[in-house]
Amino acid sequence: MASRANHRILLGCAVLCAAALSCVGIGLVEANETESPSPVAASGFPIASDARLAGDAKQTRFVLDLDKTIQFRAFTLADPYRVVVDTPQVNFKLPAGTGAAGRGLIKAFRYGLVMPGGSRIVFDLTGPAKIANSYVLDAANGQPPRLVLEFVEVDRTTFVQSLAPASRPELRPAVAEAPATTEALPNAEAGKSVTGSEPKLGIKPVSADSRPLIVIDPGHGGLDNGTQSGGESEKNLVLNFGLALRDRIEKSGKYRVVMTRTDDTFIPLDDRVKVARTQSAALFVSIHADYLPHREGDVQGATIYTVSDRASDAEAERLAEMENKADAIGGVNLTDEPTDVADILIDLAQRETRTFSNRFARLLAGEMKNATRMYKHPLKSAGFRVLKAPDVPSVLVELGYVSNKGDLEHLVSESWRSRTVGSMAQAIDAFFAKPLATAGAAN
Repeated sequence: MASRANHRILLGCAVLCAAALSCVGIGLVEANETESPSPVAASGFPIASDARLAGDAKQTRFVLDLDKTIQFRAFTLADPYRVVVDTPQVNFKLPAGTGAAGRGLIKAFRYGLVMPGGSRIVFDLTGPAKIANSYVLDAANGQPPRLVLEFVEVDRTTFVQSLAPASRPELRPAVAEAPATTEALPNAEAGKSVTGSEPKLGIKPVSADSRPLIVIDPGHGGLDNGTQSGGESEKNLVLNFGLALRDRIEKSGKYRVVMTRTDDTFIPLDDRVKVARTQSAALFVSIHADYLPHREGDVQGATIYTVSDRASDAEAERLAEMENKADAIGGVNLTDEPTDVADILIDLAQRETRTFSNRFARLLAGEMKNATRMYKHPLKSAGFRVLKAPDVPSVLVELGYVSNKGDLEHLVSESWRSRTVGSMAQAIDAFFAKPLATAGAAN
């Protein structure tokens, strides 16, 4: 525990160094690390019943049928060309396959819950284009309320000039409190809340409770389904597992637990890390399930990953690259990271954190092998962004391959889930037993 305290002191020094450097012209990106609204019931939200495209490669119209009018805002992203529309939370009850086929300027579009209180529609464009006109129609003459967006072709230069600063709007709910009919906000306003409120993350304020805090991170969610096979989506499988793990850990009374998501919500990778850091978490466990195309073979078993600048093998590199693209699925690619400041101090903290992470990974592999099938080389490392908190020991657990029939049967089995959750809880007990015993001896 003393070592962990020194660890955090180093990071504190790094922050002070960063502040000093910023005074001489080196700017830092500040993060909004605030509390999230609790999930709300699905009833009462606007319902989208149909969506369609019309037009050609010069001008294309998108129409969304609703049961009530809504507010929205839009912004553009380049490379690839996209237009993103954020709305208050909408229940999408569209016909199967809606958005898979494009028309005119729109190659395809996808939609879903992006955070509690907010939904998102992402349009993949065939080339540079912009929304030239946008409006919400009230119900009239037997027709439902409609959101209408009219896209027009523009050149590359015009498109790039229209981008919001840094093309990185903040993710926040678009809660409608103003009049229902509105035009999309200009790009200068992209990323600002309609209500003016600050974004909230799915976390609770830091508690005076001295018990170790564990963050459980079910991967994917919202628009990002993750891997899929046999009618099952990774985002649902890992959420069910994460909730079961939370319940088992909390039942012991030894730990506090925070989930990065407790429902079908899209959470950007950097925000998942912020949950752990703002809560001063003692351990971060990200839960996933892998997929391998059958043409590449049929592999099976659970794998445990820790972070590393160099992947342990090609398979680990493939998986990290795939997982690190999750933000792009939500329409906002956050691959750029702030420039590191006070590199030496941060590096010292990272080294100690990786030592703790590797220790927990070994303990976890030892316990899990008694409850589930493990991959032939279960301990691996790669550059997962979600594991890069410099001061929080972190692992990413791939529970199995949804592409493997046997693993998929396990992933949907409650008895398997109970056994595997139990083994992970035992590994967590073993991980904290030594630090806790050391702390007790120091008293």
